[in-house]
Amino acid sequence: MRLDLRPLLAGDRYLSFDYELPLDTDPEDSSSFLFGVSFPSPMKVSGDITNTAGYMRMTLTMSVDYEATCARCLSPVSGEFTLDLEKTVAPRDLLGDLDEDRLDDFAIIEDGFLDMDEPLKEQLEMEFPLRFLCREDCKGLCPKCGKNLNEGDCDCQKKEIDPRLAPLQKILDAMKKEENKK
Repeated sequence: MRLDLRPLLAGDRYLSFDYELPLDTDPEDSSSFLFGVSFPSPMKVSGDITNTAGYMRMTLTMSVDYEATCARCLSPVSGEFTLDLEKTVAPRDLLGDLDEDRLDDFAIIEDGFLDMDEPLKEQLEMEFPLRFLCREDCKGLCPKCGKNLNEGDCDCQKKEIDPRLAPLQKILDAMKKEENKK
């Protein structure tokens, strides 16, 4: 969406907006930060821009429903991600030659319009969690048989020790024997 800010540039004091932004991300694209995540509905964006004597400030809230898999047990996870954002709004010609790092602090007006979609998608990618858990204490999957340990213990025999840690296990066993003798 492109917001027409010409009335604000001409002296109006307030502009509100409310719209939906479709997210056409591919959950199978492994190069994306949103790999493995799908969005069943468009992102909802609402906010306002206030003009106080030529200083314009934008505040907005964006929220989107998501579906992903638990990083430990691979169960489906769904929820809503919400992000509040505040930026100073300024015409490009007033920003001069600021470096790229400083330009991220601004919503930039070009030819009287403010392009909202691409900056919001970029912000979503930067702020969206990389992994999800079905619950905080998720036990994950058994490394041997693959059973979801949240559903109960598996029938695997005694857990095998990583061969790299076997010398440490011998030392621990010896320490336990010493302690039992006392």
